[in-house]
Amino acid sequence: MHPRAATFAERARECYGFDPAVEEFPEGTKTAADAAAAVGCDVAQIASSLAFDVDGTLVVSVTSGANRVSEAALAEAFDARADAVSMADADRIKETLGWSIGGVPPFCHDESVPIVMDETLLGHETVWAAAGTPEAVFPIVPDELRRYANARPAPVTE
Repeated sequence: MHPRAATFAERARECYGFDPAVEEFPEGTKTAADAAAAVGCDVAQIASSLAFDVDGTLVVSVTSGANRVSEAALAEAFDARADAVSMADADRIKETLGWSIGGVPPFCHDESVPIVMDETLLGHETVWAAAGTPEAVFPIVPDELRRYANARPAPVTE
C-alpha cells in the first residue's frame, strides 16, 4: 500500500475505529469517472473531496461525482457572497489538510475545517472516497462518512 494511503488508513483506525478497505488502482482514480470505472460503481457513488476558499476560509465539499459544485450554492451554505468563493490553492490544500489534490479523503485532515456534504450522496448504500492518493479509494456508508467528517449535508451542487 502507498505510504499516504497507509497513513490515511492508520488515522481512520486511530481516530474513528474505522478500518477502511483501501483499494489501489495503478491506472489512477483522478476523476470521478476514472474512479467509478476502476471500482465498478456508478459515478454518482464517488464522493469527491473538493477544497474551496470561502471568504478566506478553507472548506471542503464532499460531492457526488455525478454533480458539479455550485460556487453560489456553496457561498449560500456558508452565508458568504458568491464572488467570495473559489477553488483553493493546491499548496494551501496540502498545507492545511495534509493531502494533495486528487487524493484528499473526506476526513482525517491535519487541521479541522468546515465540511459540507452533497445531499445526494446520502441516497446510496455505499460511496467511494479518496484514501490519500489519486490511486487509492475506499468504500463507506454515506452516513458514516458524514459522521466521521462532521459534515453538514447541504444543497451545494448545480
